[in-house]
Amino acid sequence: ALMGAGRPAWTEFRNTLKKILSKDESALQNNAGLRSGALIAAQEVTMHMPATIGDYTDFYSSRNHATNVGTMFRGKDNALQPNWLHLPVGYHGRASSVVLSGTEIRRPAGQILPSPTATTPVFGACRLLDFELEMGFFVGPGNKFGDAIKMEDAADQIFGMVLMNDWSARDIQKWEYVPLGPFNGKNFGTTISPWVVTMDALAPFRLPLEPKTDPEPLPYLVEKDSYQFDIKLFTAIQGENMNKSEIVASSNFKYMYWSPRQQLVHHSVTGCNMRPGDLLGSGTISGTEPHEYGSMLELCWKGTKEVKLGDSGEIRKFLKDGDDVIMTGYAQGMGYRVGFGNCTGKVLPANQL
Repeated sequence: ALMGAGRPAWTEFRNTLKKILSKDESALQNNAGLRSGALIAAQEVTMHMPATIGDYTDFYSSRNHATNVGTMFRGKDNALQPNWLHLPVGYHGRASSVVLSGTEIRRPAGQILPSPTATTPVFGACRLLDFELEMGFFVGPGNKFGDAIKMEDAADQIFGMVLMNDWSARDIQKWEYVPLGPFNGKNFGTTISPWVVTMDALAPFRLPLEPKTDPEPLPYLVEKDSYQFDIKLFTAIQGENMNKSEIVASSNFKYMYWSPRQQLVHHSVTGCNMRPGDLLGSGTISGTEPHEYGSMLELCWKGTKEVKLGDSGEIRKFLKDGDDVIMTGYAQGMGYRVGFGNCTGKVLPANQL
């Protein structure tokens, strides 16, 4: 209901909560009965999904990530497909398998090629299980079927953002994705953090960007005030035999090429109706340096490098059973921090089929 109420209601709701919780407001401070009913200790809280997600779409909007993956599979000269700089590439995912942080993820099984030279698949457990460091945003009021969301209205249609791990079975995906794109390689689990940080709360962390000119987007995708958000992001892994997690990737949302507004506008330009609580994923967020890569595929460079998990003595190329993947993120202000909580998931062994 809140997501569908629109920006004026969101702003009023947030400002009212800030006022009630302010150190200068006595209504709550001086009323023990009100405090006992309104405030709950964090350790006693069970978090739930922040919305009923009707539809889920994932994008592919980090130029660094798209270039890295394209270079691995097609070579440097053909890294980006011809359409990539003209539109936010995306695909429709499964809302039913979007799960809350802390949910265990079963290693998927499916058709895979048993060797790099094989042309006939076998059935088996995924061997190349990966994380993808992403962020997602929730749609607000939405648009009517047949109408499009215009760029000047797009900001008022985005409620807030969460951390996201769009788990990927690279070997299943590699065999299946031609010609229609990801399917079973991506549908077995997408983890999000329960805390939704509103766009009002993120407004101080906007980073102005130069308009895209090479090439310039088509008019419906042009932003008059182009910006991204300065949100620091981290991915850590803790194996079953490790006593603490180790960070393997440190990235930032500012590296995204296509913005949330552009993704939303492009998604609806055909008249596709967006609804309150719909979830849109950013796509893997990778920076320019190797330690900023947002997936194991990039960190191990398609299996050619080993990824050390700190001083634990353990190494990875892709995820092992028992690995706990922990994503965190925050926006840093002057003397304060806006955090997103945790986005975690532990890998369980594949089912025996």
